[in-house]
Amino acid sequence: MSIFLVEGGRRLEGTVRAHGAKNSVLPILAATILGRGESVIRNCPDLSDVTASLAILEHLGCKTAREGDTVRVDASSLSRCDVPDNLMREMRSSVIFLGAILGRMGEAVLSAPGGCELGPRPIDLHLASIRALGGAVDEAGGALRCTGGHLTGADIVLSIPSVGATENTMLAAVAADGVTTITNAAREPEIADLQAFLRAMGADVRGAGSSMITIRGGLPLHGAEHTVMGDRIVAATYLAAAAAAGGEIEVTGADCRHLSTVTAVLSQAGCKVRSDDSRISLSRSGPMRGVSPVRTAPYPGFPTDAQAPLMAALTTAAGTSVFVENIFESRYRHVDELARMGAHIRVEGRVAVVFGVERLKAAAVHAADLRGGAALVVAALGAEGRSRISGLHHVDRGYQDLDGALRSLGADIVRREADG
Repeated sequence: MSIFLVEGGRRLEGTVRAHGAKNSVLPILAATILGRGESVIRNCPDLSDVTASLAILEHLGCKTAREGDTVRVDASSLSRCDVPDNLMREMRSSVIFLGAILGRMGEAVLSAPGGCELGPRPIDLHLASIRALGGAVDEAGGALRCTGGHLTGADIVLSIPSVGATENTMLAAVAADGVTTITNAAREPEIADLQAFLRAMGADVRGAGSSMITIRGGLPLHGAEHTVMGDRIVAATYLAAAAAAGGEIEVTGADCRHLSTVTAVLSQAGCKVRSDDSRISLSRSGPMRGVSPVRTAPYPGFPTDAQAPLMAALTTAAGTSVFVENIFESRYRHVDELARMGAHIRVEGRVAVVFGVERLKAAAVHAADLRGGAALVVAALGAEGRSRISGLHHVDRGYQDLDGALRSLGADIVRREADG
């Protein structure tokens, strides 16, 4: 079992680059199935979720290879349409392979996903879209069997702008004959990144980034090259870390326009934030202050994935800060761990009220989920003493060499193997 040992109280200084976006590369890797040939994916982060995705691709018959941050996927010899339960369980979002496998093979067999550490993630919208395109869905014995040898374009209206359902619908629709429109589509930047890759493969997909996406399906697709966008949540985590510890950092590799709601909160808290197209800088020398309510919402609203790291940074802000979590049911699991470090946070349902304390103190804490783990690192960087953070398998799903990146900014953080 790996742990982080973090000695808090060191200011952060320097420049750090946000690696490729987890939430972008996973659907892009799934999309490689649709192209008959080799795809080259650059700026591909080295994450456990990416490793799991490559294992799924290899199980399906693809050939994969990694060299640095470049991954090659040859889908010419795709021969299977099933993803076994053990591989499904390795990655929470493995259902993203459903639309691509169905589109390429005419059949897809996956184990039914259950809940996760953030609460249930029902896939009813995914399945409704598959049915609307003419696919048949059989849910029995804990498995999903989808068949659709001849998918046909359709007008699909999502009841909520689900990112996963939008992506799965796009992946299936590019293989369907005719035109598909997705209304109330998710608008996240990662959707636009997937569209860019699909267009490079020869697909006709338009409108990503807006609430309506149009796909003219049935075109022959081929392998393509693509560079994954920078990870806006990783960038937000680095900014939160500097806010918590103090200092002055510059984050490159992420588009500042994708982080406007996050930087607005940090500015309101008293940090100095400057940005241009390729970099975001943050400095914090004096004490922070509480902020007006932060309400998570689908893009372009405040991202739910940034809620926990920002909350950790604001635990020592003078006054009161309020968070309202509108996306996931169980996204405050980091609160009890922050309390071990002296944070004063009251949770009632979807609302968390943060009463700023003068300082946090080091403690032994455990990460219960990905972004909660990042929050504990942020808190530890600003705390007095040496904190011990376990549960790093969650953190490894979305952060590549987080300790190394923070050390490059002057943080005292090391990764160790521990018993138990």
